[in-house]
Amino acid sequence: MATGNNNSFDVIIVGGSYSGLAAAMGLGRALRHVLVIDSGLPCNRQTPHSHNFLTQDGNTPAEIAALARQQVEAYPTVKFMRAVATRGRKKENGFEIEADSGEKFLATKLIFATGIRDIMPDLQGFAECWGISVIHCPYCHGYEVRNEKTGILANGEAGYDYCALISNWTRDLTLFTNGPAILTSEQISKLERHKIEIVETEVRKIEHTNGHIRSIVFKDGRRFELAALYCRPAFQQHCAIPETLGCEMTEDGYIKTDVLQKTSVPGIYACGDNSVRMRSVAMAISAGTIAATTVNKEMILEAF
Repeated sequence: MATGNNNSFDVIIVGGSYSGLAAAMGLGRALRHVLVIDSGLPCNRQTPHSHNFLTQDGNTPAEIAALARQQVEAYPTVKFMRAVATRGRKKENGFEIEADSGEKFLATKLIFATGIRDIMPDLQGFAECWGISVIHCPYCHGYEVRNEKTGILANGEAGYDYCALISNWTRDLTLFTNGPAILTSEQISKLERHKIEIVETEVRKIEHTNGHIRSIVFKDGRRFELAALYCRPAFQQHCAIPETLGCEMTEDGYIKTDVLQKTSVPGIYACGDNSVRMRSVAMAISAGTIAATTVNKEMILEAF
């Protein structure tokens, strides 16, 4: 569809963090005219360091993204726009995306690399600690708090499974159910055998220093000192456009894709945190690269 019209592209990528940048690089190297629309607000902007990513272990997310952006910008067919995509429409030969500036852009294919928005619980101090000492993934952050006094804020089956997982990184583990536990007697017995305490008292706030947790404070005034707290908060899609265009969603709220990052709508692809539970920089980059190769191959076959 790239015809020399400044508003027409082969591919529009909505979202310019790791997955979107990986897709942009793959398509730029395939000589595709690409527009990347990005708000500049990645979900991990508060996280001090990124881990479990070869060659970048320990670097800040901002450093990794800045280098990636610099390298992608070297490809002249890839353009960037700082904006929020607000609306999408199916057109006769592709799609139209409207930005919050009111500008409209056309493309043959769409890639959504828009991530998800974590919904912070109504708990004082939680948002300030999120990604720093209140964490979700042991593969990303567990090594840094190994063998430390650690809590898990969860309940029921999710809480039990989380305890089993995190017990690999520390034996000093406490499950905070923030109210009456909804565990089975068998689960309670298993946790007790592993010396994992269950605390059912409701939590009032998290005390911290610059995002580094010091203690949990309960509604009855008691305090429980901690070095780290694991939690998986609820989330919602950053961008509603895929769903409004008819993309099927999973029961958990992710955009449903196949192994090639195709959604249920022909011509629309999704990659990164918006379509997979495993949230990591390495996984996002992998998905973006797959999306780029899939899109380019389909465009080749359509024109050949």
